[in-house]
Amino acid sequence: MVQMNLSTSPSPAGRQMGKTPAFTPRWRRCAAVAVSLAAANCTQLPPTSSVAIPPLQAGGARLWVYRDGGPRDAQQRPYLRLNGQIAGISEPNGTFYRDVAPGHYTVTVDSYTSTYINQFADLDLAAGQEAYVKVLSQGQRVSDRGGRENFYTQVIPAETARPDAARHRFYGGG
Repeated sequence: MVQMNLSTSPSPAGRQMGKTPAFTPRWRRCAAVAVSLAAANCTQLPPTSSVAIPPLQAGGARLWVYRDGGPRDAQQRPYLRLNGQIAGISEPNGTFYRDVAPGHYTVTVDSYTSTYINQFADLDLAAGQEAYVKVLSQGQRVSDRGGRENFYTQVIPAETARPDAARHRFYGGG
């Protein structure tokens, strides 16, 4: 007959699992990493007005893009395109800029439909010029399923747009 010892004696290494000091620092490190990651995810970006923006390169132009993010605005993050090429992501309550060569630009944003007349902005930028484009949402859902939005882009005069864009979160430039 085989006898089994069911006593609560220490493990073969001479210590009980989970109660040694070797396990406490690892647990604390994991907890610290988890808290750090959560805090980093919750950190909001600074407003554009508090960021040092480099001067415009000689012979270049700068295009600023911004979007409101109120409770009635769409929270989707569509791609913004310059002449059909992805230039950034339109973030709710966000601002970014792109330094571009002087020339003609069609500024579009991925949208459920893109067939409306004057839905997207067209503009000509000269060397040394800054322009502002605002991304707008239609404000109503196009579909009951998936909740797709129609987006528009509109050129806004610099004297109106500059203070408006400055209060939005800054998502970078270049």
